[in-house]
Amino acid sequence: MGLDYSYEIFTSPRNVAKALRRLAELAPQDRDTPPLPVTLPGGEQVTVPFTSHFKSEPVDCSAGGTLDLDTSLVIDADDVMRESFLQDLGGIDERGRVRVGYIYLTVRFSPAWHPDFASLQFTAATSRMSRMFERSASVRKVFTDLTAATGGVCCLLDTETETFDICWLNGETVEGETVPGTGFPRFGDLVAAWREPMQRAGTTPAKDGA
Repeated sequence: MGLDYSYEIFTSPRNVAKALRRLAELAPQDRDTPPLPVTLPGGEQVTVPFTSHFKSEPVDCSAGGTLDLDTSLVIDADDVMRESFLQDLGGIDERGRVRVGYIYLTVRFSPAWHPDFASLQFTAATSRMSRMFERSASVRKVFTDLTAATGGVCCLLDTETETFDICWLNGETVEGETVPGTGFPRFGDLVAAWREPMQRAGTTPAKDGA
C-alpha cells in the first residue's frame, strides 16, 4: 500500500464557503475543466475550478454530509521540492511556482466527533507526494495560510502514525507539538482548546444543521 498523508483544517461550518473560494484562487489558471457548482448546507452556492470524483456535474450538499473534490494547487517551490520532487511535478513557472495535484479534498460539514466544526482534509495522491507533504515547508505554509485566511482554528498533518503534527492552533503556527503529546494527551483535549478562543471572541460555534 502507498502512503496517504494529509493536512486537515478545522473551522466553523460557516467558513467553508470562504475556504473553497480561497482554494479556487490557488488553482492553476490554465485548467480547461468546466467550473463546478457546489451547493453548501444552508443553500449557499460556490463555483470551484475542480472536479468531484473527476466529474463536473453540480454537487448538492445542502443536506450536509461530505463533499469530495479533486484539486490541483500552484505552490511556491522550495529547496525540498526542487531537489527531490521536481521531476514528478513537471517544472517551475516564471514565478518560481509548481503545480501540485491531484490533491484529494474531503469536506465534512459537521463530523460526529466534533459537530461544531467542519473538517477540510487534503490527501496526497501518491506516496512521493505524501513525503513532500511531510518535508516541504512551502507545502505546509499553503495549508497553514489557508487555515489563517479562512478563520480556521487548527491544522494537523497526518503521517499515518499514532500521532498528528499540530501545524496551526488558535491563530498561531506551531512547531514540534503533536496530539497525543505533552500539551494535548488526547484528541478531545485539543478540540476543547478550539472552543475557548471562539467563545472569548463572543461568537457561538455553528450547530449541526444550523
